[in-house]
Amino acid sequence: MQIIKQSNFKFMQYRKTALIISAVLIILSILSMVIRGFNLGIDFTGGTLVEVGYQQVADLKKIRDRLDEAGFSDAQLQYFGTTQDVLIRLAPRSDVSQSELSNQILEVLSLDQKAELRRIEFVGPQIGEELREDGGFAVLYALLGILIYVAFRFEYRFALGAIIALFHDVLITLGFFSILGIEFNLPVLAAILAVIGYSLNDTIVIYDRVRESFIKFKDAAEKVIDKSINLTLARTFITSLTTLLVLIALFIFGGEILTGFTVALIIGVIVGTYSSIYVASASILMMGINYKHVVPAKKEGA
Repeated sequence: MQIIKQSNFKFMQYRKTALIISAVLIILSILSMVIRGFNLGIDFTGGTLVEVGYQQVADLKKIRDRLDEAGFSDAQLQYFGTTQDVLIRLAPRSDVSQSELSNQILEVLSLDQKAELRRIEFVGPQIGEELREDGGFAVLYALLGILIYVAFRFEYRFALGAIIALFHDVLITLGFFSILGIEFNLPVLAAILAVIGYSLNDTIVIYDRVRESFIKFKDAAEKVIDKSINLTLARTFITSLTTLLVLIALFIFGGEILTGFTVALIIGVIVGTYSSIYVASASILMMGINYKHVVPAKKEGA
């Protein structure tokens, strides 16, 4: 770690390249979200989620054919963790009770080989729509609250830089889910909110050091920002690495049900660390931050 503490990397020298990369990723993310949308989970769409287990490898084609014959042509199937576990999503049905629906599904799935019902969840379409809207508002309210907090704590250029970095992180993380078609559910939304907090914390640490460095060194803005990032690099590296090690372990051993949650956090930590160095810092540099903005000028006769 001594090498990192004594580092003198010229981060801002490559800010234009980094911003071009960020712009491309954001454009791809927005296009994917508009064109492809999200693979929304049952939490947001409503319907029935059924998890069944087999003693042998499950044949998804046969299962899909059986469900089509039984009138469940809208069913979506996928393996869940192993090839012996199958996850089935069904659109909301108002003409069948929950108990009847679970019995029908289990009866259809047990025609070829014995199926064991592991889990069944029901979410109404109205509840799913409310969760979707409330989740979106939760992200917006979080960003608004952060904007107010940073605006009071720092000069307005810092506040705008922090918000730009947070929008950057959220858009790229959402775009990753849209492009790859990973299921987007409530745990993933919770992970997005956690990413906002993680990224903001990293950005504020750097901004605090930038403010101190302006007072201490009184150099040009680019040099001050580079010095500040280098001074916090050891802390950033250790925090991000230890967090990623925990998340990778959770991704490997946490099971299929935590996959979306851990993937969102892994992507968010990587993108958040990158944005606190390049997006947030480059933003205040492009807005012309300097010593006078950090230390108010003394009044005559004071």
